[in-house]
Amino acid sequence: MRTFLRFMSVFVLVAFASVAQAADAIKVGVLATLEGTYTVLGEDGVRGFRTALGQFNEMAGGRPIEVIIGATDASPDSAVRAARKLVEQDGVDIIIGPLSGSEGIAVKNYAKTQPHVTFINGISGAQGTTFTEPADNFFRFNMDGAQWMAGLGNYVFNEKGWETVATIGEDYSFIYTQVLGFALEYCQAGGEITERHWVPLGTKDFGSIIAALPDDVDAIYLGLGGGDAVNFLNQYLQAGGEANLIGGTIMVDGTVLNSKGDAKDVLIGTPAAGPQADTWDNEAWQAYVKAYQDAFAPEDRFPSPSLLATGYYNAATAAFTVLNNIGGDLSDGHVAFRDGLTNLVLDAPNGQITLDGNRQAIGTNFVTEVIEGEDGNLVNSLVHTVPNVNQTMGMDPESFRAIGAPGRDVPVCQASY
Repeated sequence: MRTFLRFMSVFVLVAFASVAQAADAIKVGVLATLEGTYTVLGEDGVRGFRTALGQFNEMAGGRPIEVIIGATDASPDSAVRAARKLVEQDGVDIIIGPLSGSEGIAVKNYAKTQPHVTFINGISGAQGTTFTEPADNFFRFNMDGAQWMAGLGNYVFNEKGWETVATIGEDYSFIYTQVLGFALEYCQAGGEITERHWVPLGTKDFGSIIAALPDDVDAIYLGLGGGDAVNFLNQYLQAGGEANLIGGTIMVDGTVLNSKGDAKDVLIGTPAAGPQADTWDNEAWQAYVKAYQDAFAPEDRFPSPSLLATGYYNAATAAFTVLNNIGGDLSDGHVAFRDGLTNLVLDAPNGQITLDGNRQAIGTNFVTEVIEGEDGNLVNSLVHTVPNVNQTMGMDPESFRAIGAPGRDVPVCQASY
């Protein structure tokens, strides 16, 4: 009898320990730009994360999810400071984020010093985050800024007939990546980029740039976002600007199209490209839009999720899906979790996503034009989709690397690469 009681005591202790371990919360840190010129973008990114969290009932792998938010301001230093706090003080298991391009490169480098933590990109889109010296514990379920330009160069040259373009862009890694993606396709189609203008992130006064814009080009490419995009549009309208415009991905995102004032109306008719289209009639996309809308009061969200929301939603969905598949097992340096992420085929609302050897997304891109919707809001109307866009834009990796890292003057605009 005493032997049986001792056995039962050990059994109960082991069972209790197993239950306690299963109930231990998984700590997830979320990095988002909740300060500075991209604050509105970061707020919607967090809404996308919380939409996914709600769909999983704040549980994954049988364990509750504890969320800790880290605020950044789009600068690399702020992203590393926030990530360091989440990892070294808060003890998170997983980080989802960051949002902005140069933040992504900085966090990727920090990830290399924290091999016990898994990092899943929020929506940052600089090429160098995954293409150059990638981190084994950093995963990106969104395409980069160049991939988001797939289809746009051909469209504006062949369909719009715009043979010469000048560009304006924020002077940092994500917009360099966007211009690279646009230029590769546009210049190979026969287009010419005559001038490139760069402005600091957080620019308030665009007067000198607007005055310097050439009159002898067919269109102007705008690589701006957040507060910078709104400031430019207001001042461009006041200056009487009438040029054809081409939108970089975040220039025509919902965070800009739903900003206050009439200046955004200048964007009506603007072709652009990116990872989603508001008018896409795909059933999964429509279900996601409804889930986002149902998760927040109308005054606390946009009419439709921005691409920032979608990026964070997909990152969180990937994490929670794999955690469910492996029963929340983060042992042995997250080996099962990382294997699951690597091999995941994510049926995302904006199309199926897989990862390449650098843990970088391959997915569908959307060429769009800005229109006024039936409710009076501006939306990105679908023109056509481009499937299976990889990070080398369909080129062989060595030829793509030979172009050089995206920069102020890279790539050179030429008909072949």
